[in-house]
Amino acid sequence: MAQSGLDLFPYTRMRRMRKDDFSRRMMCENTLTVNDLIYPVFVLEGKNRKEAIPSMPGIERLSIDLLVEEAKELVALGVPAIAIFPVTPGDKKSLHAEEAYNPEGLAQRTVRALKSECPELGVITDVALDPFTTHGQDGIIDDEGYVINDITTEILVKQALSHADAGADIVAPSDMMDGRIGAIRDALEEAGHIHTRIMAYSAKYASTYYGPFRDAVGSAGNLKGADKKTYQMDPANSDEALREVALDLQEGADMVMVKPGMPYLDVVRRVKDEFGVPTFAYQVSGEYAMHKAAIDNGWLAEQPTIMESLLAFKRAGADGILTYFAKQAAIWLNDK
Repeated sequence: MAQSGLDLFPYTRMRRMRKDDFSRRMMCENTLTVNDLIYPVFVLEGKNRKEAIPSMPGIERLSIDLLVEEAKELVALGVPAIAIFPVTPGDKKSLHAEEAYNPEGLAQRTVRALKSECPELGVITDVALDPFTTHGQDGIIDDEGYVINDITTEILVKQALSHADAGADIVAPSDMMDGRIGAIRDALEEAGHIHTRIMAYSAKYASTYYGPFRDAVGSAGNLKGADKKTYQMDPANSDEALREVALDLQEGADMVMVKPGMPYLDVVRRVKDEFGVPTFAYQVSGEYAMHKAAIDNGWLAEQPTIMESLLAFKRAGADGILTYFAKQAAIWLNDK
């Protein structure tokens, strides 16, 4: 007589549930929807302007008027939020990044335009100084090139307040300075911005996957080959990521992020399991560029590859994904 048991063949045949589409759907553990997508965009000065980004095929820098039209398409597709990254002209960059908190700066004007024309679309702003510094670092540097934490935080607070004043729904500090979440939260509360959410880049790694992004915002040339290892995290560490997340939550973050995405899915899983808070991941420019190169060369099939890559974030525990594939993925999801 054959032995019985939950895991003994043939009583348990794992392939039974995989045989038909209906049963595969019934046991599907994770589902990707349009609600999971956040679209990062690059905005530049001028009117009716668009610029291709060679290292990110298919992605363009857009002037505010064209970005508003893009935003209307995203609303129609059901994408819940957009993350804006300004391309700062060289003559507005400085050692102390004054343009970062200019109320008439590019990011601030973009926020006002988006909230005026697409009020239902969530607007996320990047709080960091690298687009505004002449050296491309995320903060104010000393004579040896070291980023000074507390002075930088003071300017980040001004930047975050200027974004909230313009109408940003979410400010997203991506700078990795110690204590900046608490300082920004205090300032937002004192200014009456009690509903402005903070999406903290809590576990942002000193990764080589950011290269195309730095091309897109024009900071690569300013950086001149320097790195950001004194403030961004060591790719070897994940326990440290949990400490960073814990501190940001204690300081008032509403959401936390892991960046980059796919090379750090283990960190996403650990963060979600440990804290159970809204957890996001950023499928960064290098990940986008790799996928596009393989797709454009015919080495990978476009739609199934992109959708599989995004589903991986959901399986790892992410509540949402910042991805340059957001618009295309939304189109496919709406066509189902």
